Amino acid sequence: MNPVAGIGGRVGLKGSDGKEILERALQLGAVPTSPMRAIQALERIAPIRDAIDLVTCPHDMGENEARQCGFAPKVICATIEERTTPADTISAAKEMSKLQVVLLFFAGGDGTARDIYEAVDQSIPVLGIPAGVKIHSGVFAVTPRSAGDLALMYLQGTQTVIREAEVMDIDEQAFRENRVSARLYGYLRVPYEKTLVQSAKAGTAPGEESAAQAIANEIVDNMQDDCVYIVGPGTTTRPIMERLGLKKTLLGVDVVYNRQLLGSDLDESRLLQLTSGKKIRIVVSVIGSQGFIFGRGNQQISPEVIRRAGKENMIVVATPGKLASLGGAPLLVDTGDINVDKNLSGYLHVTTGYGRRATYRVESK
Repeated sequence: MNPVAGIGGRVGLKGSDGKEILERALQLGAVPTSPMRAIQALERIAPIRDAIDLVTCPHDMGENEARQCGFAPKVICATIEERTTPADTISAAKEMSKLQVVLLFFAGGDGTARDIYEAVDQSIPVLGIPAGVKIHSGVFAVTPRSAGDLALMYLQGTQTVIREAEVMDIDEQAFRENRVSARLYGYLRVPYEKTLVQSAKAGTAPGEESAAQAIANEIVDNMQDDCVYIVGPGTTTRPIMERLGLKKTLLGVDVVYNRQLLGSDLDESRLLQLTSGKKIRIVVSVIGSQGFIFGRGNQQISPEVIRRAGKENMIVVATPGKLASLGGAPLLVDTGDINVDKNLSGYLHVTTGYGRRATYRVESK
């Protein structure tokens, strides 16, 4: 487990790669989320804990979480320091490959997936528990719970299909400067069940600019006075801000009130401050091919922010091409709060153009 994966999400740092970013996240009051997400996955495997041997790393790299779930793990790599590094991940994964583990189960984000790929390539099956800020790779399950379910199926032999899945990552520094620079690093062998494993992220298809403009016109023309609009990241939400004559933080979260910019690139704390006592509406887009509306790249819009707004004040936007890329699969939520995820599940209207909506199912795996 990468104990600091996803730590930069709610404080608006768009990642946690690098020592300086980690220190800044901690200074801003960030709390690690990967331990809780690892536990959610391990709890699904706990029913067979007496029938398997679990190998893990010391302390915060997996041992603590394994013991909390009732496992008696074999602990390797005893030299790992308290503040872990990518080198520790690589070292541990190499050791597990030498031990020929049946499945390498890891909690982290795209950076952790890169480290795992560097260590094991395609020598053993791998499955990711999503715990990062940016999760573009196809090696992750949809949620921690679905990761545990799929691992259980694989270990029990009821799901034996293995596929090659992409290891993708972006340049975090460019990401913080509103530029997306993605790269394919390679492929890992992953147990596969269509409903439990996410697809690699896909961008907006060429030629959909007019649809995005129509969506922007629909949202702006129907904006209410004395209502705070939290506008999530993405190329589909950017035209909304442009129509208002406001600058959009492409990969951040901005706030509009009475058609004026109230705040840019905000973290969870500032969102809660600026929305206190006000009516709130949240505008988010759909991630192409994956279908996520919460829990990928917009963790600043935290469960508490979502609770404050209420499900009835969610505005989901997507071009017809992005919806088509889902192939009929539902929209997904993975906020880290099971109760919030359940409340968001059901059906939501998706704005797809001017005066055009589609009703889509929302699921929490």
